[in-house]
Amino acid sequence: MKYIKYPFNEVKHLSFYLATEEYLAIHFPDDEYFFMWQVNPTVIFGRNQLIENEVNLGYVKQNNIEFYRRKSGGGCVYADFSNIMFSFITTTFNKDFVFDKYLSKIVDSLNQLGLKAHFSGRNDILIGELKVSGNAFYRVGNKSVVHGTMLYDTDISVMVKAITPNNEKLISKGIDSVRKRVTNLKEHFDLDIETFKSKMIELLCDEEIILSSEDVLGIEQIEKSYLDPDFIYGKNPNYSLVKKGRLKAGTVELSIELKNNIVKKMDIKGDFFLVGDTDQFLNYFKNKEFSRLVFEQVLKSFDVQDYVYNLSKNELLDLLFE
Repeated sequence: MKYIKYPFNEVKHLSFYLATEEYLAIHFPDDEYFFMWQVNPTVIFGRNQLIENEVNLGYVKQNNIEFYRRKSGGGCVYADFSNIMFSFITTTFNKDFVFDKYLSKIVDSLNQLGLKAHFSGRNDILIGELKVSGNAFYRVGNKSVVHGTMLYDTDISVMVKAITPNNEKLISKGIDSVRKRVTNLKEHFDLDIETFKSKMIELLCDEEIILSSEDVLGIEQIEKSYLDPDFIYGKNPNYSLVKKGRLKAGTVELSIELKNNIVKKMDIKGDFFLVGDTDQFLNYFKNKEFSRLVFEQVLKSFDVQDYVYNLSKNELLDLLFE
């Protein structure tokens, strides 16, 4: 197996590394290729996933966490610079065989480093009973690609907050639950992250290839497809949220129709007293991002109680975003 290296040391966006997989599958000769990569905090969701269901968009934007859609299936993943991403490209076309072949190589290498690793189900690698790696599969032309995570020292609390709906109770339970099911490699040996990477290359690969500047330009051309908003958001249909609560103003029920987390339509019902034009009130939020931060900015431009008697700005925000 050949190890792929870049002719630079800078950290790229996750989209660049996904584009590398495609580039190798399309342009490199038939063989097996492997490379590892790390990114700044990033959320990656599967090809067929609805972004608003998988990503806490308010949290990731407020914390400068990037987010991208990948072309493989599977679930939503969080990665930071203490998480190592593996990519494997092969001419083998049978999905089950590819998973077995690739995961066996990784598991054998981890065991040679003194870890009691094994794979479980179709795509997870465990140490004992705790998950340390999850993997996904897709095809590019006549090649197969497997890519996955390898938790080294990832911040589990940030992981859960980034991929859990904005609900403090769910986040708290999620952190506890994930900590009981996953583990970081750092908890199981004394190797630093760079030594671990070097050892894995040594165990898995017998040749090293450094990409050329022309290869990098080719990768950047493919990367554009991952950066296209139509690809990141395009599979998302319009969908509706309903937020209902008993407030000082009375029973308030808000229906919000969203497209790519942008408000397209809002409706308000309840037994409260209207003192202003409902359409004008709701129109303030149209075509705005559905996030607490943006709604707070909108609400600075008018007084809610000019439209709904005894409804405060904070009560409205809490109803919508908690």
